[in-house]
Amino acid sequence: MQEELSGALGRYDSYESGGEAPVGADAVLAGLDPEQRAVATALHGPVCVLAGAGTGKTRAITHRIAYGVRSGVYQPQQVLAVTFTARAAGEMRGRLRQLGAEGVQARTFHSAALRQLQYFWPRAVGGEVPRLLERKVQLVAEAAGRSGLRVQRTELRDLTAEIEWAKVTQIVPDDYPAAVLKTGRDAPRDPAEIARVYATYEQTKRDRGVIDFEDVLLLTAAILEDRPEIGAQVRAQYRHFTVDEYQDVSPLQQRLLDQWTGGGASLCVVGDASQTIYSFTGATPDFLLNFRHRHPEATVVKLVRDYRSTPQVVHLANGLLSQARGQAAQHRLELVSQREAGPEPVYVEYADEPTEAETTAQRIRELLAQGVRASEIAVLFRTNGQSEVYEQALADLGISYQLKGAERFFERPEVREAGVLLKGAARAGEDPLTADAPDLAAQVRAVLATRGFGANPPAGSGAVRERWESLAALVRLSEEFEAGRRAAGERADLAAYVAELDARAAAQHAPAVEGVTLASLHAAKGLEWDAVFLVGLTEGTLPIIYAKTDEQVEEERRLLYVGVTRARAHLSLSWALSRSPGGRASRKPTRFLDGLRPGSGTAGPRSRGGRGGVEAGGAGVAGRRARGPVKCRVCDRTLTEAVERKLRRCESCPSSMDEALFERLREWRARQAKEQGVPAYVVFTDATLMAIAEDVPAGERELAVISGVGAMKLDKYGAAVLSLCAGEDPWEDSADQPAGEPVEEFPAEPAQESDEPA
Repeated sequence: MQEELSGALGRYDSYESGGEAPVGADAVLAGLDPEQRAVATALHGPVCVLAGAGTGKTRAITHRIAYGVRSGVYQPQQVLAVTFTARAAGEMRGRLRQLGAEGVQARTFHSAALRQLQYFWPRAVGGEVPRLLERKVQLVAEAAGRSGLRVQRTELRDLTAEIEWAKVTQIVPDDYPAAVLKTGRDAPRDPAEIARVYATYEQTKRDRGVIDFEDVLLLTAAILEDRPEIGAQVRAQYRHFTVDEYQDVSPLQQRLLDQWTGGGASLCVVGDASQTIYSFTGATPDFLLNFRHRHPEATVVKLVRDYRSTPQVVHLANGLLSQARGQAAQHRLELVSQREAGPEPVYVEYADEPTEAETTAQRIRELLAQGVRASEIAVLFRTNGQSEVYEQALADLGISYQLKGAERFFERPEVREAGVLLKGAARAGEDPLTADAPDLAAQVRAVLATRGFGANPPAGSGAVRERWESLAALVRLSEEFEAGRRAAGERADLAAYVAELDARAAAQHAPAVEGVTLASLHAAKGLEWDAVFLVGLTEGTLPIIYAKTDEQVEEERRLLYVGVTRARAHLSLSWALSRSPGGRASRKPTRFLDGLRPGSGTAGPRSRGGRGGVEAGGAGVAGRRARGPVKCRVCDRTLTEAVERKLRRCESCPSSMDEALFERLREWRARQAKEQGVPAYVVFTDATLMAIAEDVPAGERELAVISGVGAMKLDKYGAAVLSLCAGEDPWEDSADQPAGEPVEEFPAEPAQESDEPA
């Protein structure tokens, strides 16, 4: 039976080796610093590794496992390393292979538990394992309906997350209301109602013979507890356990881990209480902080040599934690940078969010010009709702970007529903819903409006805002798609757009393009970049407005600490005093920077510029136009949509466009694009050409104020555009131009027009 279990649980994923393995066990220890070496040679548990950000914890624990295997102390099939993400598990497997420790399993908690559940279920319960429910939202919606509750679609994700929290913290439906009261948790709706939905959800699963991911852990732990012979068999198989990111363990995961080890296995845990940022999911640092109490004989090693970040970045990170309070703060690690000095962190204050985003994009362009790769730059924010303005700012400069987690975009419920609606409208052909829409984007907006999508984003953040952003992204994509099709001389209709969406959805797992990373601070955990821009650092956003208790506020501080420690060299921290141009400057920078950013500890004026100083962004940035609210020139309404701001009128207001001029501009643009070998929208987008044709400029000054006509484009195309506006032919003298004149290169495939701000 032992051999059978080994075969069933010992199938290992294949991966490429990154080089020849070290020769001999002692060679595995080469290159480790004294603390890492202490970890690697502590082969008999319990061992607790307190590892600060960038200190090489993965290196230390993989070398520990490899040294144990190569020295003969460990049998590889008796070692199980568990972590929290498939990416981290894959990285660990790759490093172990390179170190010559083949046969060691490195898996996520859920993956390891599922394999055991599948193997032991027929014996412990009988029959086949229930089907795994990969998406529980639909079942939660059904449970809410059966419980007599009307739940908005945008509430379902929050309700689902609440059920997940209850399960990983081992709270049954009847106890949920009391648990919410005891923990001070901010439930998304009445706790009694959530408890009713939770109970109905569990019953519905049982009726249909399905389980969710939390059940995988619950059922595996229960089998090991209820069937001592099975628990003994697993503990005979695995004698050495390593748990990475131990500060993120939930009570349910700890319960399973206790069954795996049985109090006798060798256990090594690795974590950093200062990086606990997932308590809302049920994670707790208590197991890490109390490890020495549970295991008085444990070897404790602290890793504090930071190999990732410069001394300047590390100094700020240490400063953040020096102000922390609570139990986790008592165990904070003082990092010591091992790198050469770099630039000081830069603190920038802006008048409004669009200015913050646009100037951040310009700074990114400067880094790219200096040779920093786009994939080594990140813009990090507190909530996903903050990404849109940065997507637009980067697109306007022709800078490619990638959203962390965007591979799941086409799996979002609102996107799937929108796809069904768009397909239905495309099949309908002459649909009254889209009959009066002048272009593809307007047709898409009309279809999405049937599900409540409007031109203006909802206030605040959370699930409602994220849903709006998903639908707004589909509208923006339709604009880009139509521009590209027109440039190629092809028609852009709903049917073609739907086909494009299907193609994009099918290619979700394609390799990511080189681009700047946009990510939430939570999604950035475990990653690092040469340059990091931490944006939107205002009170109410960081700490988030619903962080009310002291511990919730401290977790927000740790979130900023995680963001700071993602940067290797370049670090920018910024905030905007108002949301919109011309708005009241009522915001304040986050309290977490008090005493750390220059000028925050005194009543004196803030420094303007300088290394480590607080720069005044926006109007103080050289070469930028003064910004303010843009009003519709027809009805005087304040405009918020990018296209409307560009046209300086509401889309519903009458247009004064010179249609003949617009067609001449499009013809001229097509010839320019063909000569340069770029898409037409790289020269000017349709919206910019429409703006020119609606408010015909008489000279360079009038042309320069049109959104989308930056200094570079004014210099390159200004004379030709003004010639067309005057009714002249800019191609008349083209025969006099020398052949083979070099053409300025543009990015190959920018997300949108690369308009350079004047």
